[in-house]
Amino acid sequence: MVDLLAGRPVLLLFAVLAVGTAVGAVRLRRVSLGPAAVLFTALAFSAADERLALPEVLGTFGLAVFAYAVGVTAGPSFFASLRTGLRPVSVVVAVLVGLGLVAWGIGRLLGLTPGHVAGLYAGALNNTPALAAAILRLDGSPDPTVAYSMSYVGGVVLLLAAATWALRSGDRHPTADDRSRPSPVRNATILVERDNALAVSELSWTPHGRVLFSRYQGGDGTTRIVQGDTVLRPGDQVLAIGPERALQHLTKQLGRRSGESLEAERTDLDYRRIVLSQRHFYGRTVADLDLFARFGARATRVRRADQDFLATDDFVLQAGDRVRVAAPREQMRLVAAYLGDSEHGTSDINPLGLALGLTAGLALGAVPLPVPGLGTLELGQAAGPLVVGLVLGRTGRTGRVVWTLPHQAAETLTQIGLLVFLAYAGGRAGSAFVDALSDPLGLQLVGAGLVLSGLHAAALLLLGRAWLRQAGPRLAGVVAGSQTQPAILAQAQERTGHDPRVALGYAMVYPVAMVVKILVAQVLTLV
Repeated sequence: MVDLLAGRPVLLLFAVLAVGTAVGAVRLRRVSLGPAAVLFTALAFSAADERLALPEVLGTFGLAVFAYAVGVTAGPSFFASLRTGLRPVSVVVAVLVGLGLVAWGIGRLLGLTPGHVAGLYAGALNNTPALAAAILRLDGSPDPTVAYSMSYVGGVVLLLAAATWALRSGDRHPTADDRSRPSPVRNATILVERDNALAVSELSWTPHGRVLFSRYQGGDGTTRIVQGDTVLRPGDQVLAIGPERALQHLTKQLGRRSGESLEAERTDLDYRRIVLSQRHFYGRTVADLDLFARFGARATRVRRADQDFLATDDFVLQAGDRVRVAAPREQMRLVAAYLGDSEHGTSDINPLGLALGLTAGLALGAVPLPVPGLGTLELGQAAGPLVVGLVLGRTGRTGRVVWTLPHQAAETLTQIGLLVFLAYAGGRAGSAFVDALSDPLGLQLVGAGLVLSGLHAAALLLLGRAWLRQAGPRLAGVVAGSQTQPAILAQAQERTGHDPRVALGYAMVYPVAMVVKILVAQVLTLV
C-alpha cells in the first residue's frame, strides 16, 4: 500500500484528505480540529514513511488559490474597515506585531532556530499562510511545520475560550454596542394618517437607518410600485422594508401599522427572489439594473451568504446574489430572464478573472522588497495573491473583466486550497515532528505556543474592553478575525444565533491580520 501511494501523488492527496477531514469532523465538547486535522494526518503519513509526501507544486497551488479567494471575498469589507474601523484594526496590528517580538524573545531565550520561531508564531496564531511563507522563505525546511504543529491546538483552545469569555462578558456587563443589537431587515405595511408633503425618496433616511419602499395602495384600491417622487396621502397604505427601529420611526412619522399586509396581495403585483447570473451585471450597482424604467419593477433586498441587505441604489452586486424583486405579474418572467435566474451563476468560478488575478498575485509575491537591516523580503505565494485579491475584490470589475466570485464558489475554492496546502505541509515534516515529540524541544514548543496564544487572548480582551469599549458579539468576532480561525467564528455565531455583529467584527480585522501575520512570520525567519 505504501508503494502504491508513494508512486501516485494524486491518490496520496485524496487519501490524506479523506482521513484528515473525517478526523477533523470529530467533536469533543463542541470543539473540533477542523481543517487542521489534515495537517496532522499528513504528518502521520510522512512519519510512517518519508516517501508519503506531496510535490511542492501542489502546496503552492493550494496556498495561492486559498489566499486569493480569501482576498477577493474580503476586499470590500477590508477597505471599508480602514475607514470605519481604524481603532479595532490598529489594536489587532499592534498586538500581532508585539507577539512577533515576544516570539523572537522566546526564540532567543530557548535557542530556537528562526524556522522554529516563525512556525511557533504561525501555529500559536493559527495562520497557515504565515506557515507557508516561512517554509518558502527557508527553502522547505521542516522546522516551521514542526513548531506550527506543536503550538496549533493550544491556539485553538485558548482563543475559543477567549471568544466565549467575550460573549459572557457582554451578557454580564454589556456595553452600549451590546445593548443595541442590529435588527434584521423586515417588512411593514403602514397606514398613512398624516398629510406629509415629503416624497418617499426623502422619507427613506431615518435616524435608525435606511428604509426602502416597495409598493403602495391608493384610495382607489389599486396597488402600484413606489417611485422616488411618490407622495403618500392619508388613506394610502405603503410597504416599507428596513431595520425594525427604522420602521418604527417611519410608522410614527406617517401614521400606524396596518392590519393588512400589502405583500400578501399578489393580484396585480408579485415578488420573488431571482438569482443574478447575467454576467453583464456582476460588479454593477442596483441602480445600473434600471428595473423600473424597463419593467416597472423594483429591487428591495439582496441575499448574499445567508444575510439580507437592503437593495439601495449604490449596492454593488455579485455573481450568485439573490435579488428580491417586486414587479407587475406579467413582467416577472421578463425580469427573471433579464437578471439570468440560473443557479449555475452561484458556482461559476469566473475562470478568466481567477486566472488573471492569480497571475498578478503570484507575480507580486515574487517581487523582492528591500527591508533596511534585513535584506530583501518577498510577499510570497500567500500574501501576494491575498493583496491582489483584496484590491480586485474591492474593484469588482475592469471593463468586461469581472474579478468577483460568487460566495459559494469562493468558499469552495478557499476550502480546497487550504486542504491541499495542509496536506502538502504536513507531508514535509513527519520525521522531524516525531523527533521533536521525543525531545525536550517538543515540550518547549508546546509551552511557548501556549504563552503566545495566552498573551494574544489577554491583550485582545483587555484592550477590547478598556479602549475599544467592546465586549459581547462584536469583540468575539474581532477575536476570531485576529486569530484568523474559522472555528472560533463558527462557535461565536452558533452561541449568538448568528448575530451579524460577530461577522462584522471578524470581517473588519481578518484581512489585516492575515497580511500582518504573513509579513511578521517572514521577518522572523531573518532575525
